[in-house]
Amino acid sequence: MSTLKIGIGLPGTDGRSHGGRVAEAARWIEDAGFDALSVSEVLTGDGSPALEPVVTLATAAAVTRRVHLDFGVLAAAARPAAMLAAQVQTLQHLSGGRVRLGLGIGGFATSPFWTALDAPTTGRGRALDALLEVLPGLISGTPTTVPTASGPTEVTLAPAAPVPPILIGGSDHEAVLRRTARYGDAWLPFAMSPEHVGAGAARLRELAGEYGRTPEVHIGLHAVLGDRPADRAAAARMRESLGGFYGMSAEEMVGATLAGRPDQVAERLAEYAAAGVDEVGIGLNGDDDERQIELAAEALELIPTRAAALR
Repeated sequence: MSTLKIGIGLPGTDGRSHGGRVAEAARWIEDAGFDALSVSEVLTGDGSPALEPVVTLATAAAVTRRVHLDFGVLAAAARPAAMLAAQVQTLQHLSGGRVRLGLGIGGFATSPFWTALDAPTTGRGRALDALLEVLPGLISGTPTTVPTASGPTEVTLAPAAPVPPILIGGSDHEAVLRRTARYGDAWLPFAMSPEHVGAGAARLRELAGEYGRTPEVHIGLHAVLGDRPADRAAAARMRESLGGFYGMSAEEMVGATLAGRPDQVAERLAEYAAAGVDEVGIGLNGDDDERQIELAAEALELIPTRAAALR
């Protein structure tokens, strides 16, 4: 069983707290000893508060020195390849090469924001594959031919930057796993039980063997830590809300989220490690961001003991 790495979703990016706390929260996450901080793309244009991921992660980069900076995940079909490459290239330079680029087909394709961008609502998997074909060359400063509406165009971006690890977001659908096997450095599903993600990891290993590759397995999980009445109420709200989004029952959501005391959360995280997960990104849904990060840090310290008990 490998050592499980833990990242934290950056608080303040989804309207639960003021965006001015992003820099402060990034410092909390790094000081608490986590491996990464992440920003999700949840822009919908329907009035729901959400900060733009690239600018937000640049803010976090400016006030941290060690943690990985994760996009978890960007909607590929909504972002022109050359602009995304230039943004990632710049952020790699500004952060000292700490970016990890999560990409997916996007979960809000019918939203007003997508319509305003004139982003395609069909063929999103093909759009992601096309982006994955050209993005490494663009970021690394290699002359790269990019298809456009007016015909192919050769683009060379400078100064060149290290191509960040590519995390492929999505379910355990065969197309997602094969895309990860071919292009990705890691598979990044969300809201799965240890048993569910373990089965997907096994299939990923089979597919990756065809390409001579060994991508990691990451997972994104929502959590409310603590055992106060307010924590238990927040956990129930989290599961109800996410159950509607993911189309899962309340019982299924219990198995695909984290809640409880730090020792209980550490035990659950150890189960994910035993299922073959290399890293867990935790989105905190409790009411007090700083307290939630402190409790998550306590769980982080307990994982090795809990993992040893499962061996």
